[in-house]
Formats: sequence, C-alpha cells, structure tokens
Amino acid sequence: MDIAQRKQKILAAVIENYILNGEPVGSKVLEKSEDFNVSSATIRNELADLTTLGLLKQPHTSAGRVPTQMGYRFYVDNLMDVEPLSDRVSSYIQNRLRKVCDAPEHILQGAADLLCEITGTTAIATTPTGEDTRVRKIKFVQTGRYTAMMVLITSSGMVKSRLFRCDFDITSEMLNLFDRALNERLAGEPLSNINQPFIQTFAASFGELSLLMADMLIAVMDACKEASSVNVYLSGATKLLHHSDNDLFNSLTLLEYLSDNSNNEKLLRNVPEGTNIYIGRENPQRELNKNSLIATRYAIGNQPAGTIALITPLRFDYGKAVAIAENVAQTVGYLIEEVITTEK
Repeated sequence: MDIAQRKQKILAAVIENYILNGEPVGSKVLEKSEDFNVSSATIRNELADLTTLGLLKQPHTSAGRVPTQMGYRFYVDNLMDVEPLSDRVSSYIQNRLRKVCDAPEHILQGAADLLCEITGTTAIATTPTGEDTRVRKIKFVQTGRYTAMMVLITSSGMVKSRLFRCDFDITSEMLNLFDRALNERLAGEPLSNINQPFIQTFAASFGELSLLMADMLIAVMDACKEASSVNVYLSGATKLLHHSDNDLFNSLTLLEYLSDNSNNEKLLRNVPEGTNIYIGRENPQRELNKNSLIATRYAIGNQPAGTIALITPLRFDYGKAVAIAENVAQTVGYLIEEVITTEK
C-alpha cells in the first residue's frame, strides 16, 4: 500500500498515542504535537483518508480514531522503531537466565517466566523440533551386575536417560564396545530417523552380537523418541484476563486453548527464522484472532532451534516487545550452547 509521507506520520502518531493511552486519538491531540505544522482541518482530512483506507476506525461519530488490524500491520511493517535495550535491562536478562542455566529445560522455563515478568503478558518457549535435533553423544553407566543406564545428549543440549537390563553379566569392556559402536554410527543422526526400522537395520549389521544389544538399542530408541518431542514452557496465561482491551469471553477461550500444550506446540511448530508478528486474524488459530503473536527463533551453534513467543493484546508496544523477545532469544541460544559445550 502506497501512502504519502504525511499520512504515514499521522498514522504512526495515532497508533503510538493509542498504545500509550488506550483512548481514541483526535485531531486536537495531533495538532498539539510539534511534528505537524498543518491546520486541524488538514489533519482531520488525513484521518478521514486513513479511515477510508481501512487503517483507522472511529468507535463513534464524535470520537477520535483507533487503529484497525490492517493499521497495526502497516505500522509494524513500515513505521515501527525497534530500539536496542538499555545495558541495564540486557544485564538483568542475562543475570536472571544465568541463575537457571544448569539445563536447557530450566533455561527455557526461565525465559518464559522472565518474558512474562518484563512484558506483563503471556510468554511461551519451546525446545527444538525432532527434525532440528540430532544425536550429539551417547554414554553408558553401569548401575548393577545386569543393569546399565544409557544417557542420550542431543544437539540442543537435552539429556534423556534410560535404564536397561540384560540377561548376562555386563562388563566395562562391553559398555565400551557399545559406546564406540553407537557413537560412530549415531552421532549427528536426526532423532526423527531413529525409529524401529532404523534400529532393526542397525542391529542386523552386528550379526550375532545384536542379540546382546537388543535391550540397549530399545533404550536408545525410546530416549530418542522422547527427546524428539517438543517441550513447551508457558508462563502467565492468566495475564490475558487482566488486559483491559480483551473481552472476558475471548480471554477465557484463549486461556482454554493455551492450557493444552499440544496446541501451543502446533501454534509455534512452523514459525520461520527471524522475528515474526501475527496480528489478529493473521494468526493461524481462530482463538488468537483478537490478539497478536510475536515469535522469534533462537539459534544454537548458528542453527535455528526452538521458539520464544509472546501473546499480546492488539494494543501493545510492539517495538519494545520485539526488542525484549530478541534479546531473550539470543541469551537463551548462547546459554544452551554453553551447556552443550560443558557436556562434551
């Protein structure tokens, strides 16, 4: 949509005033601004044109204007400024997340809680999908004469373990053999590939030795299946009930939707790289048609991984929210990478 420069400035002023104050913005408010050296009549004409274009609407005849979903979309795409966070806020984010950086799961839950705290709205963080995650390393720990533990470490830093039992004495030499064989073959393999046919083919390559490996390979397969499932960390779902712009019925419907983590996983499953803002009816799920979704992917080792997201009212400071979400995502990425490096 091609809009003249003055109209763009007026649109930005209306949206930023409305985000700040929550009241319809009229020509008198804009006329007082030093940014507009034009008459009140000219401003009214521009507001009328922006309303005709579908970017603004008038709640009632004597009121000022408020943004439409289309208006927010134009603003986000063309007019919004995303200012870097202050050193104080950036340091606060890093210090808070470092307190929970002993495991990726704790980092992600901490990220969701921190986003909720800073922005005052609902936050979600997810682990990478199985398609994005690979086997990093497999370790074995003997726990008894006939039992041992298999420990799977993934490329995203997730750790899954399984106990398995054998019908023969387990020796350290045998576990070393298992360790070499599995790491040579499975390191770097996508978790989603390690299913029953894969394990059967892999076992067959060992001939008679596969009879000794059956329980151990089942443990590996089960751990890979669990690790390939996306974990979702939600914080502040009830914040939706406290936003003055959200009607109660819509908030309760959305709250019920978010209470099922399979919905949250589906919602964020195919988020593209970078930061994405879905406004109102742009959201793939009708439950979010009166809200906005701000989602950004975090990276581990320069590879896109899971997602950090905010669910906000339509009236929200998008620029500030993007800056916070991107900073948290960047911090999450390098903290998880630190955990992975430590586990080598």
